[in-house]
Amino acid sequence: MCGIVGYLGDKPAYDILIQGLHRLEYRGYDSSGIAIENVQGQIQLCKTKGKVANLEALVGDHKPEGSIGIAHTRWATHGIPNDINAHPQVSSDGSIAIVHNGTIENYNILREALSQHGYTFKSETDTEVLVQLIQYVRDTNNCSLRDAVIEALQQVVGAYAVAVIETGNPDQIIGARKSSPLVIGIGENEFFLASDATPFVGLTDKVIYLGDDEVALIRRDKPLEITKLNDGSHPDLDIHTLNLSVEQLEKGGYETFMLKEIFEQPETLRDCLRGRIIDNGERVVLSGVVENKEKFLNANRVVIVACGTSWHAALIGKRLIQEMCAIPVEVEYASEFRYSNPVITDRDIVISISQSGETADTLAAIQLARSKGAFVYGICNVVGASIPRETHSGTYIHVGPEIGVASTKAFTGQVTVLTLLALCAGQLRGTISQPHVREVCQGLLRIPEVVKEVLKLDGQIRDLSRMFTYAHNFIYLGRGFNYPTALEGALKLKEISYIHAEGYPAAEMKHGPIALIDHDMPTVIIAPTDSLYEKVVSNVQQVKSRGGQVVAIINKGNDKMADIADYCLEIPPVAECLTPIIVSIPLQLLAYYIARNKGCNVDMPRNLAKSVTVE
Repeated sequence: MCGIVGYLGDKPAYDILIQGLHRLEYRGYDSSGIAIENVQGQIQLCKTKGKVANLEALVGDHKPEGSIGIAHTRWATHGIPNDINAHPQVSSDGSIAIVHNGTIENYNILREALSQHGYTFKSETDTEVLVQLIQYVRDTNNCSLRDAVIEALQQVVGAYAVAVIETGNPDQIIGARKSSPLVIGIGENEFFLASDATPFVGLTDKVIYLGDDEVALIRRDKPLEITKLNDGSHPDLDIHTLNLSVEQLEKGGYETFMLKEIFEQPETLRDCLRGRIIDNGERVVLSGVVENKEKFLNANRVVIVACGTSWHAALIGKRLIQEMCAIPVEVEYASEFRYSNPVITDRDIVISISQSGETADTLAAIQLARSKGAFVYGICNVVGASIPRETHSGTYIHVGPEIGVASTKAFTGQVTVLTLLALCAGQLRGTISQPHVREVCQGLLRIPEVVKEVLKLDGQIRDLSRMFTYAHNFIYLGRGFNYPTALEGALKLKEISYIHAEGYPAAEMKHGPIALIDHDMPTVIIAPTDSLYEKVVSNVQQVKSRGGQVVAIINKGNDKMADIADYCLEIPPVAECLTPIIVSIPLQLLAYYIARNKGCNVDMPRNLAKSVTVE
């Protein structure tokens, strides 16, 4: 959840670290802090509650000087958001500073043991326990900082990504990870360290993705050295070229990242589709599927694991795969799957979906699935993330960095890739007709232009949003492919406007939720002209007969629904299985403008973070 960044080089560290924190702030914004070591080997510490802007204001014109430092932006787990619990945390004697992303599960046991050795604690954090443990090991064994970090981490239960510096040693940073991401950037006479690669975009394009149970020794004017925790070996450095631009990390004239990312979707979907539909729209090729043809031919079952928005995409994927591949599909919350003693065999395919590729519960779920012999397939956005490395194969969605905490373009990218996967596997299995393949493929190729058309609803939706700014509750209804879209629409509204909203299958409204409907509870109904349209019309009439206000998303020219619903948003017709991609756009915009009307920070909604790397 938290964001960490480090720098060692020949430039002033402060500006680089602050820029890095701004780029990582989507990971958490409860507090922030910075520790810079000067040439005399003294650590200068500054931290405060709130966003990175608060830290900058606190520092003012008194920037700490030095060319080595670590910094942190926090999403609180242990301890309330305040100055004391902010990172960096320092050891009792002030000689070691640490930033940490993750959760130390046995921190209470370690804290008690350290207390018996005379150590005292100022904060409520598990991170302070870890830095005190590192000091204890170093001082007791009279060893180097790296050796102390290695020994301390071997006593730790839980997840971590850490960066550590010590007084008197302005030429060294220690980094380590387990189940939390850590990326090292390699520049000219300088090194960068961060939770993801965004802090050093524009500074270097050479990166190393640190693996689990690896410790990095970063030294001035010396080669990077990586050590395996378990056996002390030194793996070869696997250097990747980063394909990101500064422009992708900026708002580009939009008022928020979320709005930018909504309007990027024609291009991101084009990138997602590029090269995957061939032979003039007659065939889909996903290398991850084709190269594992036998797994898909012989599969007895598919289980999809995901969390949050990715779970909604998974529900759509279930219907796509069942209909096109004739394979039974189950969808599980990753957090429940890992504790449910699932029955998994080597004839099962487990598909994991995660935007960041670092979601802790999803990572644990796929590790469990692998241990039981399943073939694990990953769908991810971030190149080099943990999930692509933990799965047997997979597909990137290629929608570019998603900075807004509430997912938009990643969701449509995930649904697009799931559609491609179902088409590809269905063709291999012979379970989908060629005319149907052609219809869906041609529809997919038109999707970017259709989304452009839907985005022209922006002004209408902005005006409509004013009608509902002060609503306290919403209900979202959909059927078939669009029941999950209703869930996603409700989630978007909850995430960024803090209005209570629930998504339901439209037919289930009669089994309880209809009791809530009155004039003060708007209903958003997804009603494209598809195989279930007439049944949805009946649901709309039921809402209207109870005095409810209805916002209907319909296909252009649908006069019948226009005569029933209070407000209609018209979208172009597409193949039924593609409607979730199109419908999600007005739902994103509606949530966005209601939240903006309320004065909410849509890019950094309260209590949320982009990447959930803790349980």
